[in-house]
Amino acid sequence: MDIKLLQSSLIVSCQAPSDSPLHQPEIIAAIAQACVNQGVKALRIDSPSHVQAVKAKMPTIPVIGLWKQMNLGSSVYITPRFPDAEAIANAGAEIIAIDCTDRQRPNQEQISDIIKQIHGLGKLVMADIDTLENAILAEEKGADLIGTTLYGYTEETKHLSPPGYQLLTEMVKKIERPIICEGGISTPEMAKQALELGAYAVVVGTAITGVDLLAKAYQEVFSNS
Repeated sequence: MDIKLLQSSLIVSCQAPSDSPLHQPEIIAAIAQACVNQGVKALRIDSPSHVQAVKAKMPTIPVIGLWKQMNLGSSVYITPRFPDAEAIANAGAEIIAIDCTDRQRPNQEQISDIIKQIHGLGKLVMADIDTLENAILAEEKGADLIGTTLYGYTEETKHLSPPGYQLLTEMVKKIERPIICEGGISTPEMAKQALELGAYAVVVGTAITGVDLLAKAYQEVFSNS
């Protein structure tokens, strides 16, 4: 896949909580197609079955695939092990997103080894990171794209709130790989700001496809009024 296809583009993350009625492959694929019908160039999709459903419906649309794996005795949950990445690759994703923080992985695998193995499958790697130090590490380990995905969601950054514009600005100065701004983008204006700060592309999830969380947020206002 040519990474240039993503340049200056909107990538929509089409996901739903595991207990949501939307958490069905065919529904996620329909949501993804609705986004593509409006001109979205790429998608970020969780789990092999959902990736497979999306690719079956839209085989030419680039997919950044991941597999969230919880309860493995580690705080790393975004495609934490190579077998998880391999399953996503086999489902058809062109890019595999993995946690590239320096935290201990559930089976002691090294980031560099996982990246090499994913490249061996003919797939690109998106490194989800939280700090500049981990962004630099991910670049050194061979990641093809680096995203601000975990800013505000790790032990080291939990006191910070996305979007990580400051992190993005620092990464633009230090990182040569394409930088993806992901997390906390809730308006078109915020997405535009990320591009102006140097993001190669922008991922938006909840603000577009997070029906469950958006409805909950509105309902909480009514419940407390």
